[in-house]
Amino acid sequence: ALLLFATSGMTLLAAAADLIVVFLALEILSLSLYVMAGFSWHRITSQEASMKYFLLGAFSSAFFLYGIAMAYGATGTTSIGGIARALEGGLSGLALPLVAAALLAVGFGFKVAAVPFHMWTPDVYQGAPTPVTGFMAAGTKVAGFAALIRVAEVALGPVGWELRAALVALSAVTMVVGSVLAIAQDDVKRLLAYSSIAHAGFVLVGVAAGNQSGISGAMFYLAAYAAMILGAFGVVILVSRTGEERTALRSYRGLGRRNPLLGGCLTLFLLSLAGIPPTAGFMAKFLVFGAAVEAGLEGLVIVAVLASVAAAFFYLRVIVLTYMEEPEDEIAVRAAPAPSFTLAAAAVATLALGVFPSLILDPLQTAGVLRW
Repeated sequence: ALLLFATSGMTLLAAAADLIVVFLALEILSLSLYVMAGFSWHRITSQEASMKYFLLGAFSSAFFLYGIAMAYGATGTTSIGGIARALEGGLSGLALPLVAAALLAVGFGFKVAAVPFHMWTPDVYQGAPTPVTGFMAAGTKVAGFAALIRVAEVALGPVGWELRAALVALSAVTMVVGSVLAIAQDDVKRLLAYSSIAHAGFVLVGVAAGNQSGISGAMFYLAAYAAMILGAFGVVILVSRTGEERTALRSYRGLGRRNPLLGGCLTLFLLSLAGIPPTAGFMAKFLVFGAAVEAGLEGLVIVAVLASVAAAFFYLRVIVLTYMEEPEDEIAVRAAPAPSFTLAAAAVATLALGVFPSLILDPLQTAGVLRW
């Protein structure tokens, strides 16, 4: 029931055309995840993850709700299209809309794990049950960015030039912090948590570009990221005995010998997260970087490329452990047919989106035309 409530919240969040509905969808999603994060009640780390997520989530919701109030005060409506029309018509000054944008950014920044609203991510990802962590990493980020894109590019589109500098700075800091801090991690769930932060910054590159190519590229990035991060966490679940044990990086020593299927799938997902061709991750970065260059944001692209190089280090570190070091123990890692099929499906999606991006890119080009 909680999983279905969270999914319905994500779906409603992506389809919402009013800020009040966006807020309700965020709360439906968040309340379910607060409980799911603490579902392993016998583990103190799971209880801690639930409490941290709840406290920081409630704090960010207050900012978001106050941002809605400011937007209503500036335009007299909470409709996303209505706000855009009011701002385009010059019915108010810039001060109140920009305050509203800053407050709304706090709420969205928390959901997509953008710096400096990312502090909950490593502890919650590590403490929550691994299936819940995978669901959060993919679904919450996609839904959060779907609403963020609509609000930033449609509702606040008429004042987009004033917001561009803030989005560029947010993207650059998020990429750098996520990529650098991930290098020091020795737990695979925390490593993927910081990786998730870095990828939020890469998606923000497309959002900051503010053109049709940037929006469609950001949406393609979200689709590709969902496939590869779900696959990566699927491997973590199967390597761990109960989904919660053996998450240290040393547990992945010799995985390619103990189970070639899991080792191969993990390598593919990590290479895609690093942006190595011909995977979906490479094509996703190519699209958002190209959109940023088209928008004249060459400096942001340089920062993104450097962050990608830093991120490649910790992904390759896990691959080296998988194939080039002796296993820490001789415990066999086995996967039942159903989980193996699921991993194979994620791997096929990761490769297919990299080799044949037009499978979803053509519809996304149409979806990237935002109107109000």
